[in-house]
Amino acid sequence: MQVVNKVLEYRKKQQWTQETLSKKVQVSRKTIVTLEKGNYTPSLLLALQLAKVLEVDINKLFYLEED
Repeated sequence: MQVVNKVLEYRKKQQWTQETLSKKVQVSRKTIVTLEKGNYTPSLLLALQLAKVLEVDINKLFYLEED
């Protein structure tokens, strides 16, 4: 199984840059880039922060996909 995220999709709905989102959740822009590319699975704390600032249910933002 792998974790799929929709961070890019929801960030664009807010019309935010990667830099804007990174400042809102207090991580580097590089972390957002890596996350959006699917190369990084965030901690539970970061996932919850992202869901909160993006105003989306965490289950819509992150989900498990079968291989």
